[in-house]
Amino acid sequence: MKNGIQLVDEDKSCKISITNSDSSEISFNHISELVLEHRPSLCPRMPNIKVFGGSSHPELTKLICARLGLEPGRVITKKFSNRETSVEINESVRGEDVFIVQSGCGEINDNLMELLIMINACKIASASRVTAVIPCFPYARQDRKDKSRAPISAKLVANMLSVAGADHIITMDLHASQIQGFFDIPVDNLFAEPAVIRWISLHIPDFKNAVIVSPDAGGAKRVTSIADRLNIDFALIHKERKRANQVDSMVLVGDVTKRIAILVDDMADTCGTFECASQKLLSAGASKVYAICTHGIFSGPAISKINNSPFEAVVVTNTIPQEENMKNSNKIQVIDVSMMFSEAIRRTHNGESVSYLFTQMPL
Repeated sequence: MKNGIQLVDEDKSCKISITNSDSSEISFNHISELVLEHRPSLCPRMPNIKVFGGSSHPELTKLICARLGLEPGRVITKKFSNRETSVEINESVRGEDVFIVQSGCGEINDNLMELLIMINACKIASASRVTAVIPCFPYARQDRKDKSRAPISAKLVANMLSVAGADHIITMDLHASQIQGFFDIPVDNLFAEPAVIRWISLHIPDFKNAVIVSPDAGGAKRVTSIADRLNIDFALIHKERKRANQVDSMVLVGDVTKRIAILVDDMADTCGTFECASQKLLSAGASKVYAICTHGIFSGPAISKINNSPFEAVVVTNTIPQEENMKNSNKIQVIDVSMMFSEAIRRTHNGESVSYLFTQMPL
């Protein structure tokens, strides 16, 4: 639901819509009361579960816990004077199924270290299972050795999470799906695709006249899947880079003349690719251009590029906090994916299949 949160009970017989200009301002207690009132059977079915949140994205943790009808676990994170990370778990986790929500954003290295310490603290406190819920996986772009003496940092992060004591990983739209193979523990890689398809069908009235466009060859599988489900065409942009975060040239493969072009990618960092791609699409005759990505990193000059770009809207999920970015740009819109993570947590805890979430978006 636009600018709001929709809660639905298990038999889909009762819906509650909470509207607010900023869902992060909605009282946690108010949401929790409504959830528990209309889903009274949820709590008895979910004993022995604790959900903790790190400091990277507390709003997402609150939304996930509210949808589960749980209070966020009590944890204190702070820094010593020498900048070492300190974590205090202020409630018992013995024999509990623990989920720790921490996204790879902001001060990435500090947040990653905080996550590792929280995992280890819960593990040595006799938690029965510890699941790391990492909406945006850190170092995911360093997933291969593409030149001499280059590190494979994503593999290093996987090793660190395993050694810290993580038993399970839940993440969303890995930069390369093969990163799952870096782990010797189960990894559930959720897809934002169902949420993206729903947003397109609800917010672009003439989407049947649209073309889904991948800004690089690596995203071809993603855009073809979305285009097939919407029953519309797709196009591809081939790009060459001089160096990281700097695009040299682009070639469009496909026809966008007098049609709406929807750029879809897994992440937007400096937005250099999106900026060049939008200009290429307009010069090729596109009538409007939208950009949709899962992880809106928006570092460096990204916001100024978005404000000066011809995009109708730049749509991202809330795997990374976007409150400040939305204040600085009226083109940025956010899709709430907390329901996907909360449902993944519920299904994991109850021993149910998570594959339903790969193609469907729970309400």
